[in-house]
Amino acid sequence: MLNLPLHDMSPMEWPIAAFMIIILTFLAKGIYNVFFHPLANIPGPFLARASQIPSWYHAHRGDRHIWVWQQFQIYGDKVRAEPNTVLFNSPEAYADIYSQKSNVRRNNLYKVMQFNGFEDATITTLDVAEHARRRKILSLAFTENSVRAASSFVIQHLDRWNQLLMEEIDSGWSPAVDISEKLDGLIFDIMGDLSFGKSFNVKEPGVNPLKTVQHSISDYLKLHHSMARSPFRDYIVWLRPRGLDKLFALLTPPNMQQYERFIHDSVTERISLHQEQAEKLEAERRQDMFYFLCEARNPDTGLPAYNEAELRAEANLLIVAGSDTTSVNLSGLFFYLTGDDQRYQKLVREIRTELKSIDDIVYGPKLSSLVYLRACIEEGMRLAPAIPGELPREVLPGGLEIQGEYFPPGTNVGTPNWALSRNQEVYGDPELFRPERWIVDEATGVTEEDVNRARSSSHPFAGGPGRCLGQNFAMMEMMIIVALTLHRLDVRREPGSTLGSGGPEYGWGARDRKQFQLFDAYISIRHGPMLQFRKRQQSDYA
Repeated sequence: MLNLPLHDMSPMEWPIAAFMIIILTFLAKGIYNVFFHPLANIPGPFLARASQIPSWYHAHRGDRHIWVWQQFQIYGDKVRAEPNTVLFNSPEAYADIYSQKSNVRRNNLYKVMQFNGFEDATITTLDVAEHARRRKILSLAFTENSVRAASSFVIQHLDRWNQLLMEEIDSGWSPAVDISEKLDGLIFDIMGDLSFGKSFNVKEPGVNPLKTVQHSISDYLKLHHSMARSPFRDYIVWLRPRGLDKLFALLTPPNMQQYERFIHDSVTERISLHQEQAEKLEAERRQDMFYFLCEARNPDTGLPAYNEAELRAEANLLIVAGSDTTSVNLSGLFFYLTGDDQRYQKLVREIRTELKSIDDIVYGPKLSSLVYLRACIEEGMRLAPAIPGELPREVLPGGLEIQGEYFPPGTNVGTPNWALSRNQEVYGDPELFRPERWIVDEATGVTEEDVNRARSSSHPFAGGPGRCLGQNFAMMEMMIIVALTLHRLDVRREPGSTLGSGGPEYGWGARDRKQFQLFDAYISIRHGPMLQFRKRQQSDYA
């Protein structure tokens, strides 16, 4: 037995006492969470109501989105997934949580996810008023003019990407490639060019140290998402400016250090170029996204909206968010198209008949008129969301009413994208790739009400004050990439390949081989499918 009082303990007994105190503290906290917490009446798995450990465990594994979906199947559309977190699986709850006037803010998860060595960017700003101010300024980089200017950069990189694919074709079908890796290289180069004024050249063959950066960013996201979902998140946020960031910097792998230097040097060079071109006509200046960020002015002072450090932070946000989200959506779309020959042929027919030549594939009304192409992209984004989990929100003083129920200040709430986009009551056949659900058509029986209902549960660009400012750019980018690639090339899944597919070995919610598998690291990480290409058969749809 332990000697009492504590000051009479021997050195051997102190560790035992400390361990017992920790265990008793966790036990007391767990009892409080289960029986006396303000959210005690909300259903959910017992261990998740007692501790954040189950949620953190699945975040660390990368299958938290599937685990949360499982809880909805067991407990209904409202689940207590963590002691202080309630998640919902209904379009009505989504509107209550993420609307423009909802009494919430981003929670501390975003502070943990912030890249080391960078200033706060718009997405990591928690204060509601400050976020709105930053968002208003950032929106100046996503005007119709900026999207139109950016489309030429997209086409330039895509032409080269298609050329590299065609060079692999001897006769018939090319060797199989992991399309996720290929798309990562393409989108990364596009966003590097638009954000920093120079391409990473990751898509190019040969040795390039920056090719490992994408994998380093994935590793970074996995680690920080695990920390952001851990029971110690608030302590991590408190410790970051008090020495933890310095420790992270020491532990940063060499390729990520190279990436940080690349950003620093690229932004410095791009600012110099912007200053050199200041006297030129607007049409003669390099009009990438960075140009519009540099030109942004604070509406209150008329001065430049960003200093050099803030430009680095926002440019880094553009490269990470813009690259991963678009490439995830495109990987999912190619997975589902190559698994459904009827719908693949329908899309190819639309592209090759409505767009007579590649010169027609430019940003504008002709491309936007391809109804089935847009529907395929929307369906791909529904089934392969770039962010499979919830966008966590903290209820502010005054509380929040969700579906008629009051939730007190400090509660974390959200609706997970992966689960919401598979809501059985909304879609009926949520696992099926069916682009027709997005097109009002009397022949198929799809009404405007059906389409609106489908949109109420699919939010690839988020909603309310968190709505993605780059939505129009992302849609332009995806439509051009799919249209131009399928106009030039035929594509198929490598016979017998299952990379990216579900399977019985993956468990409940991931068994279907027709479903594209995602790893949840806040942003989705994925592999596959393995695709083959061949030059377009000229007789097709001539």
